[in-house]
Amino acid sequence: MDKIKNRMNELIEIINKAIYEYYILDNPTLTDQEYDDAYTELQRLEKEYPELKREDSPTNRVGGEAVDSFKKVNHKTPMLSFDDIFNEEEIEDFDERIRKQVPSACYTLEPKMDGLSGSLIYEKGVLVRAATRGDGVTGEDITLNVKTIKSVPLRLTKDIDIEVRGEIYMSKASFEKLNKKNEAEGIKLFANPRNAAAGSVRQLDSKITATRDLDYMAYFIPNPEDYNIKTQKESIEFLHELGFATNIKLNGYGKNLKDIINYIEDLGKKRESLPFAIDGVVLKVDSLEDEKVLGFTARVPRWGIAYKFPAVQVLTTLKEIKYTVGRTGKVTPNAIFDPVHVDGSLVSKATLHNYDYIVSKDIRVGDVISIRKAGDVIPEVVEVKLDRRKDDSKETIMIDSCPICGSKLVKKDANHYCVNEHCDARHIESIEHYVSRDAMNIDGFGERIVEDFYNEGFVKSIVDLYHLDKYKKELMSMEGFGEKSITNLLDSIENSKSNSLERLLFALGIRYVGKKTAKILAMHYSTLDNLRNANYDELKNINDVGDVIAKSIVDYFNDEKNNSIINSLIDLGVNTKYLGKEINTESKVSGKTFVITGTLSKPRDVYKDELESLGANVTGSVTKKTDYVLVGDNPGSKYDKAKELGITIINEEEYNNLIL
Repeated sequence: MDKIKNRMNELIEIINKAIYEYYILDNPTLTDQEYDDAYTELQRLEKEYPELKREDSPTNRVGGEAVDSFKKVNHKTPMLSFDDIFNEEEIEDFDERIRKQVPSACYTLEPKMDGLSGSLIYEKGVLVRAATRGDGVTGEDITLNVKTIKSVPLRLTKDIDIEVRGEIYMSKASFEKLNKKNEAEGIKLFANPRNAAAGSVRQLDSKITATRDLDYMAYFIPNPEDYNIKTQKESIEFLHELGFATNIKLNGYGKNLKDIINYIEDLGKKRESLPFAIDGVVLKVDSLEDEKVLGFTARVPRWGIAYKFPAVQVLTTLKEIKYTVGRTGKVTPNAIFDPVHVDGSLVSKATLHNYDYIVSKDIRVGDVISIRKAGDVIPEVVEVKLDRRKDDSKETIMIDSCPICGSKLVKKDANHYCVNEHCDARHIESIEHYVSRDAMNIDGFGERIVEDFYNEGFVKSIVDLYHLDKYKKELMSMEGFGEKSITNLLDSIENSKSNSLERLLFALGIRYVGKKTAKILAMHYSTLDNLRNANYDELKNINDVGDVIAKSIVDYFNDEKNNSIINSLIDLGVNTKYLGKEINTESKVSGKTFVITGTLSKPRDVYKDELESLGANVTGSVTKKTDYVLVGDNPGSKYDKAKELGITIINEEEYNNLIL
């Protein structure tokens, strides 16, 4: 029996070594035939001597057990995600915040894998549990499924107790293979590799997961100090030593802003050629002591951030143009096209803005078009491939009546409008805008819920939101609503009454008044009544307002219906005062435009708030209209742009003298 046991151990060692060389080192020394022979012999011996089968045997990777549901498991240390950033300015902001507490900080720079987080627990070097991230505190036990992933070691190279975190993902090749199989079998295709990985790892039958060719990339140890690790770079090296696949060859190191930007640009160029999908770069402070100094917020680590890559463009065929009606009655044409993957997600719709946009690009149904998408922004059509246009294509003609209510459309400026105030689409859109995050920020509302409440007659206008408590009983009978969710929704509605004036102004949906203009107006007039009584001449002279916006504001407040809604909101207790700092229009910098860049002695928002309270305008880009660029250490490309354009560049001392 000892001889059999020793042979089984020998076979496991041979197979594990082959798996490590193939999946981790990408340098196999065993032929496929030799691997198959060893694997078949081990299967035979385990069948003949089941009492000798080891828990960490590689034959367990084929799956075999099915479960009714996934058990909930608590993470010993919360699995927090990072905040996302999207541009160089936000990278500068992050670096500036870090250096306030850790002036000499350096960063590890890692590809942001487009998969899902997974936690692995090992006891004495043997995998005993795998779990999803879940809500960060509680995840789901997916041990049986994770054991089928060949790049997950069932036994480590060291007999230690450890938790390892990383990304469960599906390679591009495996994704294409799976979708081709699904297409042949008439099964719905996965939208992207991330969705495919998530769906595969949550199969109740581990045999199905075993067929999906998932992979695992390790990137984090929650308690590195227990292994005498002092940096994130050392953590990755230790994980590699334990037998994990890591991005050790792709990872970078940054001592300053320039290093970070160079790494991002370089990785961006390699992105398409990588065997797996990535959607950005993760920046982590390298020193674990520095991480402790920086700590966490209630939601995210302060020592790390996730940079998301900018938009990408793909080609598809325009099938149809559909028209939607917004809260102001604006009718927007939308391109409907063959589904295509853009920036990691499957999309089939893009905005065409207005009819003039269609005419300027000569967009026609049947055209091959280029689509662009960034972050969560709705995709847009960039251009038409005219050389691929069909001979029988027909010019696009704008509709002349509302697609919802049938009313005659009216053209104003470059846009067409439905002027029927009773059009359902307009009312629904105005409510959706009012509750949105940048407006009154009422949690719990989405497009579907607003539409359902409107159709049920609960909320026909924004005023009705504050009477929703009358329908609590009816809400309880609706699918997806329990007592807790209804209470949270009603609490959020009540809390919105305390918002500062600028949120209310934006939420009202005054034409041309966006977030920034709403803030300027709120700071300038302090109360809604002051703004309501303002005349056209004084409004048009306010910085960033001008003729068009001034006329729109006057027209809005001259409308009896709009004033009736505002009076109802006031009666309901909605705040109409500006709660921020008051603006000083007599200061030396009033009306001037500033750009802030580099690491300063205080957070950038402090300077931004101070300048805005002095009547100045703070923007993110340097242009010919910029008056001053305030620079700190490592100022980046904005400093170069200011020098090129001859813009006045000032340091903190000069800034302090300027605002006195």
